[in-house]
Amino acid sequence: LKCVLQCFLSRAVFGRAIHAIARISDEFWFDPIEKGLALRSVNSSRSAYACVFFSSMFFQHYCWTAVSQPCQNEQQLSLPCKLIIKSVLPVFRCVNVLERNVEKCSISTSPSDQHITFQLLCRHGVVKTYNLTFQECDPLQAVFAKHMCPNILKVHSRLLADVMIHFPTSQEEITLSVTPMKVCFKSYTEEDTDFSRTMLTEIQLSPEEFDYFQVGVDSEVTFCLKELRGLLAFSEATSVPVSIHFDRCGKPIAFSLEDLLLEASFILATLCEAEKEAASPEPSC
Repeated sequence: LKCVLQCFLSRAVFGRAIHAIARISDEFWFDPIEKGLALRSVNSSRSAYACVFFSSMFFQHYCWTAVSQPCQNEQQLSLPCKLIIKSVLPVFRCVNVLERNVEKCSISTSPSDQHITFQLLCRHGVVKTYNLTFQECDPLQAVFAKHMCPNILKVHSRLLADVMIHFPTSQEEITLSVTPMKVCFKSYTEEDTDFSRTMLTEIQLSPEEFDYFQVGVDSEVTFCLKELRGLLAFSEATSVPVSIHFDRCGKPIAFSLEDLLLEASFILATLCEAEKEAASPEPSC
């Protein structure tokens, strides 16, 4: 594999994708195929999965071969490879600096010594090269038929980000409840919480504020906010609307983006009724 990111937008979007999946796990799958490059991640409890797919057209140059044959002095990976996220983050540490100082980013693989090379061609002729070791692994893919979900919302990423900014960074989980008349995002707290010392947030939206609004069943789902924040930071760089597919509590919720050049999907577990009851204290006699 060899691919090149040259335009400012491409580098910024790719860098934000790395930061977004870093919120899922401390490792990720780097999966090049003929049609493009996929970045995947899953957390240790298998309750959060992320995939960002970049079409080959996203890159200024993308070279991939079906077998291990030379491709501009590089070779393709025989299997997806796994990288430690902490080794990749320094390459894209500050996206704003990347936009200003880096003119081109080249990514290539060397299966013979199991390395992925990130090369940054910076201003004034400075070249930064990162040779990162990878581990070959089995493919990673989440099985979730989002088209079967009765509830589908589509909203501009800026609006969703404006909603989430009202929740404190310490907020771990939020609840999304929907009816045909409204959508509500609110803080999730366990029943034994001292509410006198807790800030609770609730924001309601009307159906007219969504690009697409389909509620087939009234439902209330609770999920982790950390992973969603990562997706929103990524989506704002792309200006692509966010689609939300979900069912009742206990079933996954999917946040996704889809464009001509890229696709992203974050699938998160939701609390089921039994888990909510377990988090509540036993009633006193």
